[in-house]
Amino acid sequence: MPPSSTVEAPLRASATAARPSESAAENSISYTLPDLVCFAHLHWDFVWQRPQHLLSRFAQHGRVFYVEDAFYHNDDLIEPHVEIKERQNGVKVVVVHLPQRLRADEAAADQAQFEVLSHYFSEQGVTNYLFWYYTPMALGKSRQFQPKLTVYDCMDELANFKFAHPELKSREQELFSKADLVFTGGHSLYEAKREQHPDAHSFPSSIDKAHFGQARGPLAEPADQAGIPHPRIGFFGVVDERLDIELLRELSQQHPEWQFVIVGPVVKIDPATLPRTPNVHYLGGKDYQELPAYLKGWDVATLLFADNESTKFISPTKTPEYLAAGNPVVSTPIRDVVRPYGDLKLVHIADNATDFAKAIQKALAQRDDTDWRQRTDAYLATISWDQTWQQMVHLMQERLHAKTPDAATSATGTAPLMATKVSEVSLPPAT
Repeated sequence: MPPSSTVEAPLRASATAARPSESAAENSISYTLPDLVCFAHLHWDFVWQRPQHLLSRFAQHGRVFYVEDAFYHNDDLIEPHVEIKERQNGVKVVVVHLPQRLRADEAAADQAQFEVLSHYFSEQGVTNYLFWYYTPMALGKSRQFQPKLTVYDCMDELANFKFAHPELKSREQELFSKADLVFTGGHSLYEAKREQHPDAHSFPSSIDKAHFGQARGPLAEPADQAGIPHPRIGFFGVVDERLDIELLRELSQQHPEWQFVIVGPVVKIDPATLPRTPNVHYLGGKDYQELPAYLKGWDVATLLFADNESTKFISPTKTPEYLAAGNPVVSTPIRDVVRPYGDLKLVHIADNATDFAKAIQKALAQRDDTDWRQRTDAYLATISWDQTWQQMVHLMQERLHAKTPDAATSATGTAPLMATKVSEVSLPPAT
């Protein structure tokens, strides 16, 4: 079997993320769910975000299989096979390896993945299970299975992202018809999806307060940030089409006295288009457990998001993370940041370079504002990933019991739901 490094993203922010600071295992919640099989478009080892927060909690109570997109080899010699990587709390990351010739034949690739996954799950004794989707495109390799429950955790409007698959919207409609529950990553997304599914629920980005709260205590300065002068204006996250490159360019040119620290991998955009003024510092992707140390060294944290289709429904997890670290925050008018953070006067909102700079000036003096800090902490006390996870579990258990009273507690079914024999995959001829 090929080494795991062959399937991991070339640009990633986290290789080995820390376990959650909030432990779901410590909660008294009664957990009665089948095995959880998640289909995702994001590499588990890319950045630590919503899927990792939630699924690492599920894994503390039952088996979790995280199925990534297939990895295509550069030759046709490889036979379809599965690779398993164990991650936080026993999450099993599942990657199907395919020969290059299948890349151009989506139907054959999906069938090959179904066959390999079916065989693997049969070997693992997975007969009582639920499906959890992050991408509707995974239906191609999974629609032949028979899960006890189907959940669509819609964390982004993927159809609006750069290089989105042309069938994504139609696949999403198919997923809506199959899903028992739809969760959304923010309120704006909920307002859109509730019109398309009768059992949709809003679960905005939450926070691991203990982890990011470390930034308020003593932490060593990271070596690559230590030499950067103050004041430091920071941003962490994936640097892609959602970043307002022109806003960053204007701010850095108009305020050479400020140092802009950008932490995160650059994907889907040409790095040459990024501002290269001396006061902009691109530090690359960092491990999740390193982030508090970077945040501690910032004077102001920012959400430099552009106003475009890809940001229309986003609910940035970094908003409460910045605040938990004790950093004043300035953001462009992303709807799920304005509501509630802007409305509560916890985050400064500005939609152009001039106003954004004025907001940064105010934020630079805000760290010693006792009233702002108390109000911020009071709000953060009302949210956590543990609370989000528990509410999701409650809804899932309710739907399972409503469908079949013993669905959530039955260890085995009368007949396996996964195929027990893998038919031979018919591959297109090599050319």
